[in-house]
Amino acid sequence: MATQTSDLLAAAAPRTVDVVRGIADDQLDLPTPCRDYVVRDLLNHLFQVVVNFQDLAVKRQVEWAEKPDHLGDGWRDRFAVQTDRLVAAWSDPSTLEGVSPGMGMPQAVVGGMALLDLTVHGWDLAVATGQAYEPAPEVVAELHGLVERLGPTARRMGVFAEPVPTPTPGAPDLAHLLSRTGRAPTWSR
Repeated sequence: MATQTSDLLAAAAPRTVDVVRGIADDQLDLPTPCRDYVVRDLLNHLFQVVVNFQDLAVKRQVEWAEKPDHLGDGWRDRFAVQTDRLVAAWSDPSTLEGVSPGMGMPQAVVGGMALLDLTVHGWDLAVATGQAYEPAPEVVAELHGLVERLGPTARRMGVFAEPVPTPTPGAPDLAHLLSRTGRAPTWSR
């Protein structure tokens, strides 16, 4: 089976997995567009997102306070495996029913949050490590609505910074999405 969420995650995942696979060990301490994260920190955060959102798909509570180090031996391959599991976890239509007991939001929104992190942090890691990144257009189109919906709360909670202007009116959709999350689409290290 598949859901719209799993289809979108399946479109986003390989692009982010490619970026993660392209990160060299000597790049782990580089800064990222996420103000308090170097590459190592952001990788660990994204790894935690990919693992925790598998549990959130089946409406299990997750622990965000623990900050495990996922970057041991074989971490690139483990990230790819966990990302495949994330897609599979959201492929059952029942994952989109009801409200998340742990997050208090509709399950469809929770699945969208996994998609948002996978996509935006894929870009964060790509620009931090000098890699190209082109998200799936259908993913970016879907995320515009989610960012609009979550924006005020996400800014209040410090998840998003205040929106920044896009570099040009004709900028790509990704630049507009990044701007609305408080990222400068022209960021460079």
